Amino acid sequence: MIGADKGGVGKTTVSRTLLDYFDDRQVSARAFDTEVPKGTLKRFHPDVVDVVDINHVPDQMRIFDTVNSAAASVSLIDVRAGLMSPTLRILRNIGFIEAAKKGHLTFVVFHILGPSIASLDEIAETAAYLGDAKYFMVKNFINNTHFFEWDDATHAAYFRRVPDAVEITIPKLPEMAAEQVDLASVPFATFIANKKQSGDPASYSFVLRGYVRHWLDTIWAEYERVGLTDIVAGRESLKPPAGRPRPVIRVAETT
Repeated sequence: MIGADKGGVGKTTVSRTLLDYFDDRQVSARAFDTEVPKGTLKRFHPDVVDVVDINHVPDQMRIFDTVNSAAASVSLIDVRAGLMSPTLRILRNIGFIEAAKKGHLTFVVFHILGPSIASLDEIAETAAYLGDAKYFMVKNFINNTHFFEWDDATHAAYFRRVPDAVEITIPKLPEMAAEQVDLASVPFATFIANKKQSGDPASYSFVLRGYVRHWLDTIWAEYERVGLTDIVAGRESLKPPAGRPRPVIRVAETT
């Protein structure tokens, strides 16, 4: 599940990088876009994305009744702004989080953080629902965001509620490159490969494709660092994430 209660923090962008990552790693995935009636995620990945109303019980059944029976091993849910806490409440009420706690499935939350103290309040509310979910706090620099530098006491007061959370950083993609991918309406990996949605050859800028390639490689390195493929396969990583220790915490095994 990829979400945040605050809008404009780049939830769908992160979802797109995840779908490209799973496809590259040959991990079968399906996705649900909760931005009804016309989802942004579906525009880029029409073959694997369904648009759903997460508040609508039949749509909840489409997603959660089929988690273990679907051909795809990953079910990705892009939760629109304002629906993260309500969605977690739904998952608690239908017993989904309890099922994850019992090991019947693996529940991963990518919480896309905004730069203000409001994101800390979101963390506090989210923590109440998490159970044994793998919890990733994602700093997305999509809008040249300068993240609020939380003092140690404030930081500890919030993050101790999710002691096994892991921080992931999504760097900024240059505006012109982001705009060209949006105009092309293709996955990032397809843009890099200079192809159209149909698979036919395209004529995208070599320079902009290079920027997108470098950006996506950096993000995928973050997913590798936290052992994402092991997590979705139901395997615990035997070693901590590589790279410098994040200020958030140790890793329980990130998004």
